Amino acid sequence: MSTIPLYTRYQFRETMRIPMAALGTLAFPTLFMLLFVVSNRSVSGDAAAATEAAGQMSLFAVISAFVFNLGAGVAEDRAKAWHAYLRTLPVGPMAQLGGRLCNALCFALLSLVPVGLAAMLLTEAEASVVEVGTTLFALVLAGIPFAFLGLAVGYSMPLKAAIPTVQLILFPLAFAGGLFLPPSLFPGWLDAISNALPTRAARELVLGALTGGGPPLTALLIAVGWAVVLGALAVFTFRRDEGRRFR
Repeated sequence: MSTIPLYTRYQFRETMRIPMAALGTLAFPTLFMLLFVVSNRSVSGDAAAATEAAGQMSLFAVISAFVFNLGAGVAEDRAKAWHAYLRTLPVGPMAQLGGRLCNALCFALLSLVPVGLAAMLLTEAEASVVEVGTTLFALVLAGIPFAFLGLAVGYSMPLKAAIPTVQLILFPLAFAGGLFLPPSLFPGWLDAISNALPTRAARELVLGALTGGGPPLTALLIAVGWAVVLGALAVFTFRRDEGRRFR
């Protein structure tokens, strides 16, 4: 039997034992949804604008869950003597890493529930069952580069540095990627920068699935490029940490 489900259950229970950690993951994106979308009647009262904004906030929820859970969570694990002991067991590091990834995915999916309810009950956002399903799949795919980013942060620095680093990376990327404001409102220079960011590419993927129009080819290429770069960075930081601590 694979040990990954066991580690996933352990990580999930450990997170849930700290109510503020779980509440922050679930409530923070919803708070942004209420502030940036629901409170603005010109957005929440327009079906197209509300649907687009709901997609953007859903993406922010997924990205936040991945980056915070993996960035801060992995850094916290590395600081624990218990984690070092588990690493010495014959099962190896992949089970712990797999459990941490699955736990991040669980919280990413859970964070979508309150955002979706707010969009459904408090705005004019609309989408078919098929569009919701394809959007959910797109959200998971769009979150992959940010999972790699979280791992890179978690394996490269201690917890006290990882938390502010995650915040300094996440919020500028989210804003410049068009998750809080539509890129149509950006000045030309910011829009040019935005087009090269992983958050903008992820936004285009998610909104393409949500509206049924499909994402632009350039957004797909940029998303894949960032996934490769951040994946390579995550592997590098993981191997460097393994080499320093266990060899």
